[in-house]
Formats: sequence, structure tokens, C-alpha cells
Amino acid sequence: MPILQVRDLPEQIYQKLKEQAIKEQRSITQQAIITLAKGLEIELNSVNKRKRLLSIIKEEANLYSEYELSNPVDLIREDRNR
Repeated sequence: MPILQVRDLPEQIYQKLKEQAIKEQRSITQQAIITLAKGLEIELNSVNKRKRLLSIIKEEANLYSEYELSNPVDLIREDRNR
């Protein structure tokens, strides 16, 4: 994972970051990452990512709903009986 070092950070930015970190019960590093992600409009919340991916999967599954899939149990049973 890349490392970012910021030099000459204005005191007011550091203090605000520190206050938010305390309020949210995070380290200053965690708070800085979240603040940067929000400012860059990057989503870090894995729950929302999962929901979005599941909706995409469901939409794509509807494209193939007309096809009948084989029952995996039947396929395994058939293979074992050989």
C-alpha cells in the first residue's frame, strides 16, 4: 500500500482532522484517508459497493432468465454413477 507524507500541513487543517478523528473514534490516519476519499468522491464503504454489485448481478441474471440451467445435484449424481 502506498505511503503519503504531507509536509507543511497548516495547523488549522491538522486540528480539524484531529477533532473529527476523535469525534468518529478513528486514528488521524484513518480520518485523513476518509476525508481524502470524500473530497475525491471515491467510495470506501464496502457495504454500498456490495449492494451495487449485487444489483448489477441481478440485472445481468435477468438477461439469462429464459435459459434453463441444469440442476447441479443431478449433474453430480450422474457423474458419480459413471
